[in-house]
Amino acid sequence: MRHVVNTIFIGVMACLVAGCTIGESRPVANGAELTEQPAAIDCYIGKLPDRGYVETYGDADNPRPWYTAAEALGEIGKPAIPALVARLDSEDDYELMLALYAMMLASQDPALQAETGGDYLRLGTVLSEDTNIENRRLALAWWQRYQHLWR
Repeated sequence: MRHVVNTIFIGVMACLVAGCTIGESRPVANGAELTEQPAAIDCYIGKLPDRGYVETYGDADNPRPWYTAAEALGEIGKPAIPALVARLDSEDDYELMLALYAMMLASQDPALQAETGGDYLRLGTVLSEDTNIENRRLALAWWQRYQHLWR
């Protein structure tokens, strides 16, 4: 839980530093208040192709990249998915890879899973530009099944 709180805090702070603002709150199924983040979604979508917009975690012998924009969009969940679908036509392989990763994470939003019967976007190997073509196909097929949930 602490990791999730830290992730959200880092994402919100990074977005604020980048000049993004947070919008109004909306209730969610469990009664908690989450922040509706249209400006944050735009900000993070804009940061997807930025190869420098990452954090590092792990130790010195095993550093791992934390794809800040993709992780933040995944935390936002369902509201971020239409913007991510729009990025599936990106000609930038890095941006496409992160859009696919973010879409996979966002599709696991508990409220969205309640609407899809638990069917979230399952990709093959993620975070590899070599699998973009197949992962894009899977993402578009998932979107075709559930795009009506955003109308």
